[in-house]
Amino acid sequence: MISIQSLSKSFGGVKAVNGCSFDIEQGTITGLIGPNGAGKTTLFNMIAGAFAPTSGKIIYQGQDVTGLRADQLFHKGIVRTFQIPHEFERMTALENLMMVPPGQNGENLFRTWFSWAGVRNQEREVRKKGEEVLEFLQLTHIRDELAGNLSGGQKKLLELGRTMMTEAKVVLLDEPGAGVNRTLLAKLAEMIKQLRDERGYTFALIEHDMDLIAHLCDPVVCMAQGAVLCQGDFESVRSNEEVLEAYLGSSAHQETEGKA
Repeated sequence: MISIQSLSKSFGGVKAVNGCSFDIEQGTITGLIGPNGAGKTTLFNMIAGAFAPTSGKIIYQGQDVTGLRADQLFHKGIVRTFQIPHEFERMTALENLMMVPPGQNGENLFRTWFSWAGVRNQEREVRKKGEEVLEFLQLTHIRDELAGNLSGGQKKLLELGRTMMTEAKVVLLDEPGAGVNRTLLAKLAEMIKQLRDERGYTFALIEHDMDLIAHLCDPVVCMAQGAVLCQGDFESVRSNEEVLEAYLGSSAHQETEGKA
């Protein structure tokens, strides 16, 4: 689905991402792990179009999309969420979903004046789709609640719902488990699996919760110091000596081995 080829990004003299290469296969939930400062979010920002790479390529469904803007990639089906949800806090949960579909007739002043029936009919369809998304996410009880009043977990589910209001093909999830209680986290994980299995979404996610990574992801890619350290299934990555050293540090790793 996406091929990341020798991707690098520098900020002044700092190389945040340094020659990353790996593939995100269609229909997978690819986990991206690594210690803080490994370059994971910077990599996501390049894939999603927030940053242009310093060098390297991003190939999406066989097409070179390197350096395209976020809005251009959005229309091609690449959608991302953020560690801190970006909801419209003074709008209801349903209204937040209805804001998402692009190219709505009501955004055109001419059509609001001279084609009101078409605007109204499309809005009715968008509302229906939003209600279906809330039902899928089991969030119908917060339909008319202001998004700013929702819990952290509900906001994460709502942000996932916003991706469902698009023609998404690849969804990039930035720490979906951050700030979510265990009950809602389990629900969020099942929703992600269901969207992959039933709607054909391809996911890539950054996450520090190893239980969530183990439950959801195959393959897992580990980054350290801006580069890909290793990749494979969760068990092989978790037991990799270089991964342990990257997370614990060489001295801490040696101390752990000594105690063992």
